[in-house]
Amino acid sequence: MIGKSRRPRSATDSLAGKVVFVTGAAGGIALATVEELSLLGANIALIDRDKSTLEAIVKDLPGNHLGLVADVGDYLSLQDAVARTVEHFGTIDVVFACAGIGSASTVAASDIEALTHIVDINLCGVIRTVKACLTEVIKSQGYVLLMSSAAALKNVPRANAYAASKAGVEAFGGALRLELAHKGVAVGVAHPAWVKTGMISGTGARGAESQSLPWPFSVVSSTKECAKFLVRAMSQRKRKVFIPGALAIVDPLRWLSTGPLWDVFMARRARRNVIAWEAEMYSQRS
Repeated sequence: MIGKSRRPRSATDSLAGKVVFVTGAAGGIALATVEELSLLGANIALIDRDKSTLEAIVKDLPGNHLGLVADVGDYLSLQDAVARTVEHFGTIDVVFACAGIGSASTVAASDIEALTHIVDINLCGVIRTVKACLTEVIKSQGYVLLMSSAAALKNVPRANAYAASKAGVEAFGGALRLELAHKGVAVGVAHPAWVKTGMISGTGARGAESQSLPWPFSVVSSTKECAKFLVRAMSQRKRKVFIPGALAIVDPLRWLSTGPLWDVFMARRARRNVIAWEAEMYSQRS
């Protein structure tokens, strides 16, 4: 948790006094971004399901902030969070739809409910968040930043529903950008690679896979490093943000990491790993 001091002024001070609505704010990348934003003087509505953690975070942050309990799987709760944010701050200038969950299983070894839940939270949760905030962000001619992933840029086993959800976020953001441009609203999509959160380091997570991938897909960033990229994107109303920045090279060449040559590159290790992963999953169920 951060302290009460402020950093020296910088180019990102355009965020000072802005109201930022952040989902998934009680941990991981979202919390690190909240901490960066608070140091820049932004006013933050922290949205999460964990009331006690939100209260502790808000108490410890410098500045004027609001912790609100809501679930990106529940549209009515998001509408209520938006209403309370506007009642408290008067506006919403930036929306950061960050809440998400990971996956670490093959389709064959997964329950259907687990697979569809990933899509519901990561993609439908973003859609619900945007829809709930849309009227206010249009009023402020603000900025919307959606959390996709480097998983949308490549094919790897066990990413399945997770990668599908993140590719969906990218496509949703692309359409949304065109719908809102004439209304003065900018839309960005974030593509982080591996970031040191519980999603890649927890039990059954996929963090070890980073070592088997070619650069820059193998780069692992801290949440603080990731947050700096995201805050800069908010300040500059960027269309895309890649973490690490080298992923920007991969973006227009993604046919290399999703095409037949990539399949050949990945095939042998995928076969070996899938057999091991599924054997472990099935043994845990027996």
